[in-house]
Amino acid sequence: MQLEIRPDPAEVGRARRWARSRLAGSGIGGDEPLAETLVLLVSELVTNAVVHTGCPAVLRLSLPGAPAEPATVRLEVADASTRAPVPRCVGDDATGGRGLALVDGLADRWGWSPEGAGKRIWCELDRCSPSAQATTPAACGSQAPVYDGLAYEAV
Repeated sequence: MQLEIRPDPAEVGRARRWARSRLAGSGIGGDEPLAETLVLLVSELVTNAVVHTGCPAVLRLSLPGAPAEPATVRLEVADASTRAPVPRCVGDDATGGRGLALVDGLADRWGWSPEGAGKRIWCELDRCSPSAQATTPAACGSQAPVYDGLAYEAV
């Protein structure tokens, strides 16, 4: 599944709506944490493409087939800019510059590669079956122990 993105900030909202509709069509509920995280990642990567490249882009979404099975959701944004994505260190008063830090913190994996005359930025989220999450949270990417359905983490 893919969506053509114009170099216009209004495209970010359209990309989020498109992603939500694709998630719903694949059986991933809008209230699932996976859906909320994926939509935020779509927003960040499409915003980066629109704001920092000024070029059209293509948003691709690869979703698992069966909702009850563990699987990986992959999000890609390809654009015609050769500029590499660079995480930035920004101050508390900055209004931008945190997108790649969010992607790094939310995605299970992310990266980028040159593609033709441009590049492709991708990220992946692991989706676990509800039964696996309840019995073996560590197998689903969670390091926090689970007690009576509640997750606890020492900070």
